[in-house]
Amino acid sequence: MGISTKSTYGIRAMLELAMYYKHGPVSVAHISEKENISVAYLEQLLSILRRKGLVESVRGPKGGYVLAKEPREISAGDIVFALDGDMAPVHCVGGKGANKSCEMMDKCVTKGVWKRLKDAMDNLLNGVTLKDLCNEARKMGLGRGIGHKYTFHI
Repeated sequence: MGISTKSTYGIRAMLELAMYYKHGPVSVAHISEKENISVAYLEQLLSILRRKGLVESVRGPKGGYVLAKEPREISAGDIVFALDGDMAPVHCVGGKGANKSCEMMDKCVTKGVWKRLKDAMDNLLNGVTLKDLCNEARKMGLGRGIGHKYTFHI
């Protein structure tokens, strides 16, 4: 029960786009270099995020990707859910078929624990936005782009 590589890389890629918000498209090559994620894998992730309405692609020589919404409107939960679906710690408390996933459903004492854990994870992920992460990066002295420290326009 961990956050997948797909989601962690997706959040890192989206954070890079958030750091460039309102400065035009960011190339996959740039994100790949900055975040040490392969171009092929990033293209897969960004394609999913585009279909889910979180990013938009821009074609052409200066093309790349941009956020489809403001950084304050995209949560870590939006990204994780788009890439991995429901984040249930056990199958009986989330996703499709949760109501009929176990023959012990009506007698399960521990189900309440798993439900509270799922709710806590959802609340935490949904409570952190890309803008929050940009602010955290600023506090850590990290900036956008190579050689561009402290430059945020969110």
